[in-house]
Amino acid sequence: MKVYLDNAASTPLDAEVIREMTRAMEEYYGNPSSIHAHGRQARSVIEKARRSIASLIKAAPSEVFFTSGGSESDNTAIIGTVRDLGIRRVISSPLEHDAVIHTLQALQARGEIELILLDVDAKGNVDLIQLETLLNGAERSFVSLMHANNELGTLTDIRRVAELCHLHQAIFHSDTVQTMGHLPFNMRDQGLHFATGSAHKFHGPKGTGFIYINSDVKIGPFVSGGSQERNMRGGTENIYGIVGLAKAFELAHAEMEATAAHIGSIKQHTMESLLAAIPGVSFNGELGENSLYTVLNVSLPEMEMADMLLFNLDIAGISASSGSACSSGTNIGSHVLDAIHANPQRPAMRFSFSKLTTIEEIDYMVKTLREICVK
Repeated sequence: MKVYLDNAASTPLDAEVIREMTRAMEEYYGNPSSIHAHGRQARSVIEKARRSIASLIKAAPSEVFFTSGGSESDNTAIIGTVRDLGIRRVISSPLEHDAVIHTLQALQARGEIELILLDVDAKGNVDLIQLETLLNGAERSFVSLMHANNELGTLTDIRRVAELCHLHQAIFHSDTVQTMGHLPFNMRDQGLHFATGSAHKFHGPKGTGFIYINSDVKIGPFVSGGSQERNMRGGTENIYGIVGLAKAFELAHAEMEATAAHIGSIKQHTMESLLAAIPGVSFNGELGENSLYTVLNVSLPEMEMADMLLFNLDIAGISASSGSACSSGTNIGSHVLDAIHANPQRPAMRFSFSKLTTIEEIDYMVKTLREICVK
């Protein structure tokens, strides 16, 4: 049996998305920057996709820019703000995705910013009281806090963060890659300055995403070389990826309520089954309403050969993660689990679900994991 439980890393392409992209590949081959009919046709497809995405997140089309994905979008927000808005004080957390924390650390190492990392609790919640204290009476700051942690699933109250930032004239960027397509957004009233999306997190193609930039914020391009994306990103647009992104995003919103109910029941079944099957199992991060329904981080009992867990699951046909996808295949431990002071002697597994995940697959995974853990 083949079981895929690494959807926080990447989801399978939806069949409707494949059909839409295939049609686009056959029909739209003109360069969207060209003024002839073929170019105008390609341009119209891109702008249609932009309007669709903007309408679903309640933003203006002029606030949506296509990128290669979440990492580029995060870098655009961070580097653009520091470079163009003169902000030198950055507040973030030790739980951020590598695309954020590594970028901030590089800017700090070059002396371009002062980086302050908020305290976090054992469940992966950032200290918003500390954030308010840091913002109060200080120089203008840039705040970067992810919406849902990609390893733990713990959600941050980004509406509250946005309120604090606006009160103190701070710029707020949130890495929303794990929640776009899974939770509803209303950019008109959520108060974000920057938000990000990546198609392959909601059954779209890899290598394409978008960044929302509030119209009140004016930054320059991260990628130079042309006037594409209204001078915000040089380079010929990935038409087929953008078409796939828009279609996947439309499907995700049309199915959101049903998908959330299905995956929520899958997650609950997984927790109950693991607790019954493996003595001493527990869970890292928040559960319930303060947790993203697609992600479950499992803390397993201490065992010999813990470093072989992922390998043994793979042999059994089960794909999962021992941390975030960006650390898979390396000997580097999870900086997120370190930050919440998880017991390093207990191996951790991240199981992440999609609309395609079945109860039968979960039961097979639990049975296999029990055979590995319980001797």
